[in-house]
Amino acid sequence: MYLLHEPHRLLLMEAELGLPAWGVKPWTRVRIDADVPVAAAARRGELVWVPGPDDLARRFPATAVSVPYAFALAAAPIRNGANVRGSWVLMWPESHPARLSPAELAAIGRTSGQLGQLLADAEDSGHPLRSIGQPRAVTTPFTTTPDEQQATAALNCLDRFTDGVAAINLEGHITFCNPAAAGLLGLDGSPVRGSRLWDRVPWLRDPVFEDRCRAAVIGQQPASWTAHAPGGRLLEIRLHPAPSGITLHITETGQNGHDQDVPAGTSIAEALPLGDSRNFLHIASTLTRALDVREVVNLVADHVAPVYDVQAMALLVPEGGRMRIVGSLGYTREALERLDGLPVTSSTPAEQAMRTGLPAYFSTWEELQSAHPDAVRHENAAAWAFLPLTVAEQRIGTCALAFTHPHRFTPEERVTLSALAGLIAQALDRALLYEIKDRLAHTLQTALLPAALPPVPGLQTAARYVPATRGVGIGGDFYDLINPDGGVVAAVIGDVQGHNIRAAALMGQVRTAIRAYTVTGASPGEVLQHANRLLVDLGTDLFTSCLLVHVDLRLRTFCAASAGHPPPLLCLPGRHTDVIDVPAGPLLGVDPDAEYPTQNVPFPPQAVLALYTDGLVEEPGLDVGDGIDALARHLAEAGDEPLRQLTDTLLGHAPPARRHADDIAVLLLKHDPS
Repeated sequence: MYLLHEPHRLLLMEAELGLPAWGVKPWTRVRIDADVPVAAAARRGELVWVPGPDDLARRFPATAVSVPYAFALAAAPIRNGANVRGSWVLMWPESHPARLSPAELAAIGRTSGQLGQLLADAEDSGHPLRSIGQPRAVTTPFTTTPDEQQATAALNCLDRFTDGVAAINLEGHITFCNPAAAGLLGLDGSPVRGSRLWDRVPWLRDPVFEDRCRAAVIGQQPASWTAHAPGGRLLEIRLHPAPSGITLHITETGQNGHDQDVPAGTSIAEALPLGDSRNFLHIASTLTRALDVREVVNLVADHVAPVYDVQAMALLVPEGGRMRIVGSLGYTREALERLDGLPVTSSTPAEQAMRTGLPAYFSTWEELQSAHPDAVRHENAAAWAFLPLTVAEQRIGTCALAFTHPHRFTPEERVTLSALAGLIAQALDRALLYEIKDRLAHTLQTALLPAALPPVPGLQTAARYVPATRGVGIGGDFYDLINPDGGVVAAVIGDVQGHNIRAAALMGQVRTAIRAYTVTGASPGEVLQHANRLLVDLGTDLFTSCLLVHVDLRLRTFCAASAGHPPPLLCLPGRHTDVIDVPAGPLLGVDPDAEYPTQNVPFPPQAVLALYTDGLVEEPGLDVGDGIDALARHLAEAGDEPLRQLTDTLLGHAPPARRHADDIAVLLLKHDPS
């Protein structure tokens, strides 16, 4: 049972019954917006019914990975009227019918209301229930209490068994062990009650056996395991779970040592190749790193296809009434052309899986052709799985997997593939959202930067902007060339703090302000003063560096003012470059009374003036002055190159780390009277 902690929007576990500590601990605190059943019930204010592991893997893949066992559950809100105060969860064996009975639904609804009323009454009385930080473990009451004679008779009966009978509680502590079990397990004559089974019998400390015990406790279904005991003996250990613990039935067997499982006790982890659940967890953690669709496909190709013997895969999403392939591997161009663009109303396996939300498995070509007579066989594929991709109850597409050989999909494999589809769906959803943001960012960036620099007689110009490759592909770097009447050309370059859409929007405002004040005939220092006051008035928490240069071609000079920006470089004829030490005022948007002094510098014919942002010269661990000096040397060495080629040369010398972490802008001006 969970109580809602409103200030932090958390569900805190208040009490539990029938679960071990290892099963409870990861779930004591659940965010209300988490994609898990208990949070979904509280968030929606309605019952969430999950009839089995297939449904859990499809709808709540993160939960299926964390609790990879077979069970059914119902999560219900605790409410008083419209006020949701928490939620509670009931769990059943997977054998529970696919639907809750009317009596069960009524009992759940009645209990939810009673719990909500109790919480409301406690609050109204001035003594509201508060979580104590740790869930209370409620013990299961015994259905009957035997008298001394009955207890003695039962104990004598078990002691006469030639088969071993032992019992452990939910934490694995021994609560009973008959003489036959003690002998088979190699226990000495010392008392064993209360000790942990795995501590007293170290050779049972096997990951598979421990996983069988967990599966039995969570799923409340019998399981069995063949143990290799010391001396070459084989022991079959059958597990019979109950809400209070597990009864172990132990017999010596002459079988060959292969595990003898009852079907209901199998976990997702066991369905993985070699029984290694680490493969699945590795895939899960790997997919969280994908930023775009291509990365999702590549990660699936690298980490999923080899593990599951997948020959080909396609990710399809609905777009404009058609199923579009957004990523694939292993399919030929011809096969992709036949699959891509089919109407969403077509009765293909991929469309059907997305529409119904149910996976479809075909073990042979004959099975696929029987269900879909119009299906086309691609390459040498012999088995197929079509998995709906679902995120937060929304179906966003289908993952189509083709396998090299005919394959009978076991129930365990279907659970695993459904959970895998859930992980792929979440990664794909993030990637598609990232790509939408990235396209928006590039569109905005293109709109805010000049499409082309205006032609200026006597002046060659070139500019480049390179976005950062980490995060949303947009930043606050900007440049502009303003050619008002009067023979003076204004060149500006700047860098707004941040690499997001807010930074780009502010960049657009700064650029517009500088344009507006420049055409009034104000000096570079006055223009920066006006722009600074504008940013202060806007109350933004993003600061801006800026360098503004007015070039007078008739006087062959330029006048510069800086707001905390890297200094311009002047490459003179003869391969010599000066770092122009422009007095720098504070960043724009910091001090409303800031002043920005100017400096006049000769600008002879054939000289090249370079304006740039810090992404071209800064490198972690190095002094920025060294980066500026290095850029000056590169400019001196390549100053005779055509201007566009020169921009590429300078960008090629950018520190490698900065090419990914920061955007870069470069604006070059060459005095060319010819």
